[in-house]
Amino acid sequence: MIRTQDRWPLTALAILLLATGAWWALALWPLPFDTAGWLERARAVCFNVTETGLPDASGWVLLVGQPFGMFALLLVGWRDEVLSTAQHLGATHAGRVLAGAVGLGLVFGLSAAAVRVATARIPTPELAGAGAVPDTYPRLDWPFPGGSGLVDQRGAPFSLASLEGRGALVTFAFAHCETICPLVVRSALAVRDELELGEDLAVVALTLDPWRDTPNRLPDMAAQWSLGEGDFVLSGTVEAVETALDAWNVARARDPKSGDVTHPALVYLVEADGTVAYASTGAPTQLAALAQRMRSP
Repeated sequence: MIRTQDRWPLTALAILLLATGAWWALALWPLPFDTAGWLERARAVCFNVTETGLPDASGWVLLVGQPFGMFALLLVGWRDEVLSTAQHLGATHAGRVLAGAVGLGLVFGLSAAAVRVATARIPTPELAGAGAVPDTYPRLDWPFPGGSGLVDQRGAPFSLASLEGRGALVTFAFAHCETICPLVVRSALAVRDELELGEDLAVVALTLDPWRDTPNRLPDMAAQWSLGEGDFVLSGTVEAVETALDAWNVARARDPKSGDVTHPALVYLVEADGTVAYASTGAPTQLAALAQRMRSP
């Protein structure tokens, strides 16, 4: 039987458990495609959710620390009451049943979290926009974006003339990205090799993170992404890179705490005369079809 003095500690513990369950569900529950934008932004801000749909290291620290922090506050305010209630419940059959039910709920919640983590997938370019390209797939027919201040891994200024009459696969990435960025660059290189277009197409990767991807780091980035001699990885001042990204219409959002950049998988296909012909998600099948279409007279 619950004593009158047990009600407040039990209510506080129930609120703690409910808040923890809601907190973990907000961070880990898979969101449907039509989720409201504010909810996605809330997850990103609260837990630094990555491309896998799971929090990053700081997000996990927050998730694990929240219940312990709340329980510590509860003990600071009601230590004697909480201990007295726990002793009373442990001495009664109903109390032991209640404790067992709470324990089972915690086991179930932790098991569900473990399954969510185990089944999380790193997104690949093939997951978005893959498949046949319809005849109605739109051409862009943009002029090659101008601008100045970008340099390549050789320290040379970059412009359309740097391509020397070749077409290009232009994508956007940053060195600290370990998911989408290397996959999209690798997809562009693989498609070019598969279609034997090495002499006709350059792969150009413009950094999304000029704060860390400074020009002196570009040679390491070119090696990291296995770029060839005729390929380019570009950076410059923050202002120059941001201006270039805006000119290419690259949507992005930078986390000032971690420095990571949220961005879409994106590859532009540029013809030899500098016309930006198509935009692709970087899915290999789609990218290959568009490259062949661009090559056809």
